[in-house]
Amino acid sequence: MMGVINLVNEPDDLEELTYSRCVASVPFGARYRLIDFTLSNMVNSGMENVAVFTQHKFRSLMDHLGSGKEWDLDRKRGGLFLLPAILHETTGMARGDLFQFYSHRDYFYRAREEYVVISRSHIVCNIDLNDVLDQHLENNADITVVYKQAEDEEFAKFRRLAVKEDGQVTVMEDHSGRLRNDNISMEMYVMSKELLLDMVESCLAQGYDHLVRDGIMKNIDKLSVYGYLHTGHTGIVNTIQSYYKHSMQLLNPKVWRELFFQKNLIFTKVKDEPPARYAENAHARNALIANGCTIEGKVENSILFRGVKIRKGAYVKNSIILQNCEIEENVIIENAILDKDVFISRGRVLTGDKQAPFIASKTKVI
Repeated sequence: MMGVINLVNEPDDLEELTYSRCVASVPFGARYRLIDFTLSNMVNSGMENVAVFTQHKFRSLMDHLGSGKEWDLDRKRGGLFLLPAILHETTGMARGDLFQFYSHRDYFYRAREEYVVISRSHIVCNIDLNDVLDQHLENNADITVVYKQAEDEEFAKFRRLAVKEDGQVTVMEDHSGRLRNDNISMEMYVMSKELLLDMVESCLAQGYDHLVRDGIMKNIDKLSVYGYLHTGHTGIVNTIQSYYKHSMQLLNPKVWRELFFQKNLIFTKVKDEPPARYAENAHARNALIANGCTIEGKVENSILFRGVKIRKGAYVKNSIILQNCEIEENVIIENAILDKDVFISRGRVLTGDKQAPFIASKTKVI
């Protein structure tokens, strides 16, 4: 198999967190970025050839991925490819994913692999894609789509599927559709490279430009489409509410262990920092605290990324504090998300709601 991480047409609905970066490079879980999960799943499944189709705001993503060394993708044959969007000649706008696949079709022709896994970057899970391929071959399917069953309320945007008892997918609807069931698409598709290239050419010839909507959904009765049910923990993170919910779920040891301590690990770019330092009166309870932090105040039910400083008398609860934020003395923060390098001056009180957390954009001074 070869991997394609498709960022084309991926909506940037994470408000302030996606003002200056794409969804794929949004920080998550104290030291990771969202794309780390999809990329690690592909590498753990034995893929040595992975392409990231970018669209916009991908400077921080390029910085994060680099040569792919952390994922063992700095290779002479295959490896990691970052393929930029080809813009429309007259409008200067980026076109849909089928056009981008067509523009970079040489990449597919050169690849030796027979099957392609196409995935989005905002799915937080730990899955072995070899199992998906095995089921794909067993069913003699044209396309296999990975899906999950919703255990509780999802705050994300997603597609619902109607799946028959034998696993065949009969209906696939956008989040605005009328289908009401618990089958939620995880936006991972397995198909043969030959079918993908054929779909690209035939859809573009008809003036269509969207892989899932035009290539799969419109032809679902002509193609043999099967579903693969993933039963492990899965977070679909493409709205602020879903980002907050799935980040907070990491504080549950069961979820943390299932995502990060299976036989397959999640890899990320390593940054060297000293260990977190706790002052004499510091208090930390049920929190994920990355290296490089300095804690002098009180932290509860929160996630702190690298280099965060919590000064004396400050109280942080139910919050996500990204890299290098500085929280001065006697500040109270509850139900908030602070982007990188935010400075909160002495004595401030910032409180949000769990359904609508307070958000501070990058480098803000409050």
